[in-house]
Amino acid sequence: MASSNQPATPARQLRADAARNREAVLCAAREVFAESGLDSPLEEIARRARVGIGTLYRRFPSREHLIAAALVGKITEYADAAENALGEADPWAGLSGFVRKICALQAGDRGLADLLLMTMATSGEIEAIRERANRAATELIARAKAAGTVRPDLTGEDLLLMMIANSSIAAAAGRDAPCAQPRFVALMLESFQPRPDSALPRPPSAAEMRRVMTRLAAAYGCHADPAAAAELCGGHPPQSSLGQPAAH
Repeated sequence: MASSNQPATPARQLRADAARNREAVLCAAREVFAESGLDSPLEEIARRARVGIGTLYRRFPSREHLIAAALVGKITEYADAAENALGEADPWAGLSGFVRKICALQAGDRGLADLLLMTMATSGEIEAIRERANRAATELIARAKAAGTVRPDLTGEDLLLMMIANSSIAAAAGRDAPCAQPRFVALMLESFQPRPDSALPRPPSAAEMRRVMTRLAAAYGCHADPAAAAELCGGHPPQSSLGQPAAH
């Protein structure tokens, strides 16, 4: 019988080292992305993980692969928040609580803030989680409309516009004016409520917002491919970030 004190075989040691390196890269990526966003230099992530850039690329061949692996837990938290909000008996409390939650998540993590505004065509797992959140968010809006607690012309695209603005405000003012971001969210929630005498310009279409999200993905160093996104959805039309079918 082999002694328990027998040294690990070289192969086992290599596997253990590889696992440790992978986890170190993921921890460093979450930290760097949270601080500086998804376009942060991968060299900084490798430096904090204490691995070479070659090691990082062996574990994660592209920025998209690293983002998907590092932030899957964060975007799951976003989807869980949307589904948990459906448990609220009061439709307005459910929707407004979800809005405050996602805006706070964005304010606390620039990487997640970026991820919520872009497509990840190379990651079926991330897009499946996003779709789960989208279905719940769309239902939250529909419930609030049916109860008469939000303006009837509110759309899912309005939530995405708010998230784009919230992300920018949190990044620009969060450190110097921490009250700015929660005040903005409160103002937005006020604007969501019924205003019988007010009219808004038409909302952006799902297709327009999809183009915005694709362009933002490219700006963050991820090369989103709409055709690949459609394939990930089983050949169905791409969805906007809040779940309405894209117009053709």
